[in-house]
Parts: sequence; structure tokens; C-alpha cells
Amino acid sequence: MPLIDHSTIHIRCTDSSKSRGILQFGHSFMPCVLGSGGVRARKKEGDGATPVGSFEILYGFYRADRIKSISSAINLMPIKENFGWCDDPLSPLYNRFVELPSSWNHEKMWRKDNLYDICLVLNHNIHPQIRNGGSAIFFHLCSHDNTPTQGCIAITQSRMTKILGRCSARTRLIIYP
Repeated sequence: MPLIDHSTIHIRCTDSSKSRGILQFGHSFMPCVLGSGGVRARKKEGDGATPVGSFEILYGFYRADRIKSISSAINLMPIKENFGWCDDPLSPLYNRFVELPSSWNHEKMWRKDNLYDICLVLNHNIHPQIRNGGSAIFFHLCSHDNTPTQGCIAITQSRMTKILGRCSARTRLIIYP
């Protein structure tokens, strides 16, 4: 019996849409949503593109008031109402977790919609960090109408839960051009 690779999640754009993709994890294939700007090798802040590359999953967040039970080898922490992510290229905290309020431009992690109910932080432009290289590139939940992301990768909650249960601490995402 062949070994199943649970250390790599492969993501490819579909031929039919620049913001739709196919995610492969082990023997499972599932649809995913990508950035409105398609997939690009040279990601820039605000371009809406999903970056090409191989990315570590550093850690994740989840909404404990909405997700009652979650199991994974990936370090997951409950989101608090004052959690944010700095997306201001002029800030020394650019592309970093921040506590709110913040005087720098930022995203709120505690959202009314479900997108960040489960949100994994990818090592895109974090180590090393390049100003304007793109921020807040996450692997998170998709909207109910599968609206393209601003550069992230998104799937349904049931698929995310399945993947998280099979991930190892060394699981990586590889996004192909």
C-alpha cells in the first residue's frame, strides 16, 4: 500500500477561473477559493493575488465561541475580540499579529462572518519580511458564496476540520503557478 503524504497540501489554480483551485492532501482532492488577483509569483500588498511558493503553517486561530471542538497537531489558539493583523507596510509591525486598538492599518481577526473561525497563518513574508510583499496570507474558511479572497486560500469548515485532524506539525502548503 502506498504511503499517504500528510506533510504537504498541494494547491493548483483551475483552468476555468483564476480564483478557483483544487487542493490535494494525501489522496483527497477538494475545491478551494483563491485570491481575486489569481496566483502570482511576485505578490504585492493589495494586489489580491495568492502567492506562489512553499509555505510552513506557523500556527492558527479559531473562534472558540463558534468552534466547540478542534483537534490538530498545529498549534491553535482561541481568537479574542482584540486580535488583529497589521497590514500597514509603513508599520514596524507589518504582517504581524497585533492587539487592538492599533494606530496602524490592520485586519480584525474577530469577524462577524465565518472566514476566520479557523485561520492558519502561513509563513508568507514573515521570515524574512519584505515591505509591501503582501500581508495576512492565511489558509482559512471560505464565504458561503465562495467569494474570492484577498490573496488567501479558503475551504469549507468541514474540509478544514478534516485536514486539521490529519496535519502534522511539519505540514506545508505548496501553491503552484
